[in-house]
Amino acid sequence: MICQKFCVVLLHWEFICVITAFNLSYPITSWRFKLSCMPPNSTYDYFLLPAGLSKNTSNLNGHYETAVEFNSSDTHFSNLSKTTFHCCFRSEQDRNCSLCADNIEGKTFVSTVNSSVFQQMGANWNIQCWLKGDLKLFICYVESLFKNPFKNYKHKVHLLYVLPEVLEDSPLVPQKGSFQMVHCNCSVHERCECLVPVPTAKLNDTLLMCLKITSGGVIFQSPLMSVQPINMVKPDPPLGLRMEITDDGNLKISWSSPPLVPFPLQYEVKYSENSTTVIREADKIVSATSLLVDGILPGSSYEVQVRGKRLDGPGIWSDWSTPHVFTTQDVIYFPPKILTSVGSNVSFHCIYKNENKIVSSKKIVWWMNLAEKIPQSQYDVVSDHVSKVTFFNLNETKPRGKFTYDAVYCCNEHECHHRYAELYVIDVNINISCETDGHLTKMTCRWSTNTIQSLAGSTLQLRYRRSSLYCFDIPSIHRISKPKDCYLQSDGFYECVFQPIFLLSGYTMWIRINHPLGSLDSPPTCVLPDSVVKPLPPSSVKAEIIKNIGLLKISWEKPVFPENNLQFQIRYGLSGKEIQWKMYDVYDAKSKSVSLPVPDLCAVYAVQVRCKRSDGLGLWSNWSNPAYTVVMDIKVPMRGPEFWRIINGDTMKKEKNVTLLLKPLMKNDSLCSVQRYVINHHTSCNGTWSEDVGNHTKFTFLWTEQAHTVTVLAINSIGASVANFNLTFSWPMSKVNIVQSLSAYPLNSSCVILSWILSPSDYKLMYFIIEWKNLNEDGEIKWLRISSSVKKYYIHDHFIPIEKYQFSLYPIFMEGVGKPKIINSFTQDNTEKHQNDAGLYVIVPVIISSSILLLGTLLISHQRMKKLFWEDVPNPKNCSWAQGLNFQKKMPGTKELLGGGWLNQ
Repeated sequence: MICQKFCVVLLHWEFICVITAFNLSYPITSWRFKLSCMPPNSTYDYFLLPAGLSKNTSNLNGHYETAVEFNSSDTHFSNLSKTTFHCCFRSEQDRNCSLCADNIEGKTFVSTVNSSVFQQMGANWNIQCWLKGDLKLFICYVESLFKNPFKNYKHKVHLLYVLPEVLEDSPLVPQKGSFQMVHCNCSVHERCECLVPVPTAKLNDTLLMCLKITSGGVIFQSPLMSVQPINMVKPDPPLGLRMEITDDGNLKISWSSPPLVPFPLQYEVKYSENSTTVIREADKIVSATSLLVDGILPGSSYEVQVRGKRLDGPGIWSDWSTPHVFTTQDVIYFPPKILTSVGSNVSFHCIYKNENKIVSSKKIVWWMNLAEKIPQSQYDVVSDHVSKVTFFNLNETKPRGKFTYDAVYCCNEHECHHRYAELYVIDVNINISCETDGHLTKMTCRWSTNTIQSLAGSTLQLRYRRSSLYCFDIPSIHRISKPKDCYLQSDGFYECVFQPIFLLSGYTMWIRINHPLGSLDSPPTCVLPDSVVKPLPPSSVKAEIIKNIGLLKISWEKPVFPENNLQFQIRYGLSGKEIQWKMYDVYDAKSKSVSLPVPDLCAVYAVQVRCKRSDGLGLWSNWSNPAYTVVMDIKVPMRGPEFWRIINGDTMKKEKNVTLLLKPLMKNDSLCSVQRYVINHHTSCNGTWSEDVGNHTKFTFLWTEQAHTVTVLAINSIGASVANFNLTFSWPMSKVNIVQSLSAYPLNSSCVILSWILSPSDYKLMYFIIEWKNLNEDGEIKWLRISSSVKKYYIHDHFIPIEKYQFSLYPIFMEGVGKPKIINSFTQDNTEKHQNDAGLYVIVPVIISSSILLLGTLLISHQRMKKLFWEDVPNPKNCSWAQGLNFQKKMPGTKELLGGGWLNQ
């Protein structure tokens, strides 16, 4: 019957929640607190247990934890009565049960249960709450302190909460219906996790909560709790814990703050050091994200953990980070690596440990690349165990294969450890050149990295600072600067564009080389945009050859910007694939054209113009687009064409066909083209006429008169040539013979010497015509006009020695063409003589040079032999045995020796 009633009681618990008016709720703190529910007339230190129950009380952190063991054989539930339990909170520091106010009658939150089990035992739970580091969830952990009696019972925890918009001064707590309920996860029987979502906008509002706990079939209701979630933030553990030896030889412990924390944190760092000489532990609180530990020793092991908490105001310590272990080497360099620029001074420090013993700094020596011992004058003793070496005015590091640094070794007197420090020295002299465009709207700056050594992992960035007006006399790097994006071009240069620009503001800029070892800055330069203007090229450039004057006229228009006075530079040259430019400067800012003499008036000239500020500032503009002259006639042809004739017909008849052979005029003579040729005829019977032969270079006419004079004129668009060649065909003059002999001597396959002898004549000789042709071929004759004063001429052509050639020499008189001298073969006599004479011009200089060289060699050899010989003959003035002897006196057997004067020095 008793068991049945007990089961009915367990299955039909009636939860009665009586809420009376009160003004305070229990404020949740960052410390763990306790929820205690006790039967009436009992104290917190001692609970009356029913018969058959044993009591086991233990003190934990100043509080009592009651453990109950059931003995079914001795326990009787004969008297089941309704018992009221009083539930309240108390902190670990305060053992008094409190609701955050005086426990006045009528202001107590109670739970009513029907259970003989809890009538004398009561119940206790540990509670701790915090806001998760992501600021989204408020977490409460509920842990039962009575584990043994209820290990077989179901354990359920619910948390009721409300976030009111406004808390007014009302005597009543928000009604039960306004609370929301979350089910707590009790994955472990004794501990439950309750998660309350908190909107970001509500982090500063007051959160009201109470707990509903079901344990062993009994339901407990906690008093009301209140908290501001923002005051209960428990950050995530710090991230990226790392350790390194600083340049000063300290151990730097550093970490990163957890993300999403809305306020600064303080950090607690605990570390331990274990070495062969010392063991120590430390615990420090810092506000920075790093801590320096001094007095490090080689061969030591350091273990570190860090946690964080709100710096100002309430908060909860985060969990400890994962332990991080760092072990120092037997040889410690600080700094272990140095990146510096050319011309700087740097120092390395070293602590050397050998066989568990630290080497005295006085016994440490330094080496560079294990090949060069560093002089002791560069050593410094910092302490008993710390040695220092300093390098002055460093030169650029020369790469050695894949190594781009110099290895600096710290060694004992007799040995070196394999570890070394690394020294990187680079040349940071980077030239930055800028130009402002002709529209004065942007400034483009360019720089190249070809002059500096490239380090793996390094990045380059242009930084600048703009002053309000002009540049300072000495540009300097300012701590406040801005980066500028630069882009690599196809020519290997980086290019940066400043737009818009302030023409009179000084832009101080430099290149920063960022590397994990540090940053280096190139020497700064200051640029004034107004001083680096690159004007637009001159426009409307024209080029022409002026008629009747023969000058190259070039004209242009100056650009609109800049408004300063400009100077101009002209380049011109014959148009072609590779133009040989000639330069001409124009310093008159008002000039818009110039006329220049050119050697060839009939050629096409290319012309370009550029400009620059005449005060010397700024840059030259680009060259303008090229302008080209047009070839046209400038003047009448300077002369008519040269011509010769071929006469065909019966020598017995007076009529013969004469074919004129015209040599076309070159451009320099025609100025600049020939439209046609005109032949003027004049006969002995005063017959005169003209014939237009067009562009033909051959013309045939009938010679019938005793004398027939022909003049050939060249005609262009300007007019006819003034100076022209005349040729008179005369029957009487064709019999005048003044050429006594003609000889042809072949020098080689491309040259024949033609020489002749003349007899005296009363006629005025004007010039000669030389004809030659290959008799074995039907080719046309070839001819040349040469001066009358020449007696020997070199004909350059292609000659075949086994072929027969005809050479003719015509004397040309004012009165007509004289009788020619004709030979049909090369002259055999003296041919070898001429060839030998030609060879003598080469052989004789060689013989003379060799003779001079041989004579010089003999003279030098003679002087050397003389010196060598007399070194072995003693000077009698310096010999004691020769004192007082007369070497000039003749002695028997010494005539040849002394007579030759060998001893006369």
